[in-house]
Amino acid sequence: MPWPAWYNMPLRPVNPSASGLLLIDKPADFSSHDIIAITRRILRTKKIGHSGTLDPMATGLLILLIGREATKRQPAFLNLSKTYQAVLKLGLETDTWDKYGEVIHTAPVPEISGAQLQAHIQTLSGTVKQQIPPFSAKKIKGEKMYDLARKGVELAPRFNEVTVSWADVCLRAPDEITFTLTGTSGTYVRALGYMLARQLGTVGHLSALRRVAIGPYRVAHAFDGNLLKNCPTDILYKQVQPL
Repeated sequence: MPWPAWYNMPLRPVNPSASGLLLIDKPADFSSHDIIAITRRILRTKKIGHSGTLDPMATGLLILLIGREATKRQPAFLNLSKTYQAVLKLGLETDTWDKYGEVIHTAPVPEISGAQLQAHIQTLSGTVKQQIPPFSAKKIKGEKMYDLARKGVELAPRFNEVTVSWADVCLRAPDEITFTLTGTSGTYVRALGYMLARQLGTVGHLSALRRVAIGPYRVAHAFDGNLLKNCPTDILYKQVQPL
């Protein structure tokens, strides 16, 4: 699909003094940086930050910080907790730990009882030493891990500590688990899914991921990202919430 005619227009601020939050419900197959680039063109401003990106596979809440005053507060927004709904598919592991990756391992899925599942969830609750996905934006000596992974560079596993809580954990099928997870800054839901599958004696990857909340902000109040490309400037500015 071709870009709209306005996409290549020069950046001329329409309301350069406006500053606030733009809540977007990001569709799948768009990177967060795609959404930011489109929004810059529509609002004709370069001053846009974010409260934490989403992988292309993921959908859901992306908070854009519009204008100088909002972008100054980016560190505070990055540190807000985030809540996700996810589906973990067991038996297949991909190199990215989500469905967009290439399958690198398969394993039989053992019979899992509800009690066993809850016991393993407890070991991955609270403060957790989480393995950082090899395909992530974490930098090693100034280079992003996903760039190194694509070059075939083998890295020793990296870990960070996060605090997480689980809810609505359900064994929806013998090889599929759905759950809601809230985590502090730096949480990778696909890493928790990877770790849970391993603890259950098999392998797995995320087949769906949706961010439903960032701190007090909810995706239910977000602008539909599917409508973003063709949105007129004045209409989109009306979606910007004051700080």
